[in-house]
Amino acid sequence: MAPILYTRSEMAYLARRAAITLGPAIVKAHLNTRALTVRGAQGVTLGVMAAYIVLIAILWNIPYVRYVLWPFKMLVIAFHEFSHALAATCTGGRVDSISLDPHEGGVTHMRGGNSAITLPAGYLGSSLIGILLTFCGFDIVASKVASIVLGVCFLFTLWWGKKDWLTVGTILVAVGLLVGFWFIAHAEPLRYLVLFIGVMSSLYSVWDICDDLILRKVNSSDASQFAKRYGGSSQCWGVVWSIVSVLFMAAGIVAGIAAFPETGAQQKNDSEHFAPTM
Repeated sequence: MAPILYTRSEMAYLARRAAITLGPAIVKAHLNTRALTVRGAQGVTLGVMAAYIVLIAILWNIPYVRYVLWPFKMLVIAFHEFSHALAATCTGGRVDSISLDPHEGGVTHMRGGNSAITLPAGYLGSSLIGILLTFCGFDIVASKVASIVLGVCFLFTLWWGKKDWLTVGTILVAVGLLVGFWFIAHAEPLRYLVLFIGVMSSLYSVWDICDDLILRKVNSSDASQFAKRYGGSSQCWGVVWSIVSVLFMAAGIVAGIAAFPETGAQQKNDSEHFAPTM
């Protein structure tokens, strides 16, 4: 086939048409690339997250020193039980009580609800809460909003767990920390606290799933009950839920980078005008 030859004017016309056709796609791709570019404040956040992960991993395995993490472990367990309770309430069930165990356990007494949702809700719910907090930890104002939402969740948890002293104590300490950090330097340290709680919740959820359901079999776990009702094995469901939790973590980090491109100075300025405290 003979080659098709175009005049200079025809080439210019084709070039303009290509620009009109592909221009929006090129601009969109460019914007998406810029949105996922790690800038100064985002780099600091990612660095702090990495430091948190290393610190948590070290403290987790040192005898006696590991008790430094105990209050935060209990808080994550409270997230776990709150997720059970919320899922039960949303699917027509009734929550009688929530209680925490000082040996890093907890139980939600509930009646009714859709077990296909309430059983995995503990692991996946606490993981989702963790990554939402991590997402908000990329920005000061978002961390303020997250602390308000946490406060509402804590009120429900207190209502359901009002008969258990450990649940009440854990929630009150968490609320005290959030309120105290809100009043320091226009809540700038608050985002690092929210970020730490988010990272801790995400890591603990994944580790709890792996420890209970994959590395060792716990007959009374949520996954074992789920397997009895819906088939499969607890280890299988543990793998599935842990993969989902890891995907939650990855999605939350990417979303945080894309959603909060502001510099540290811009974040401080925005925080001074959003529910200011100083």
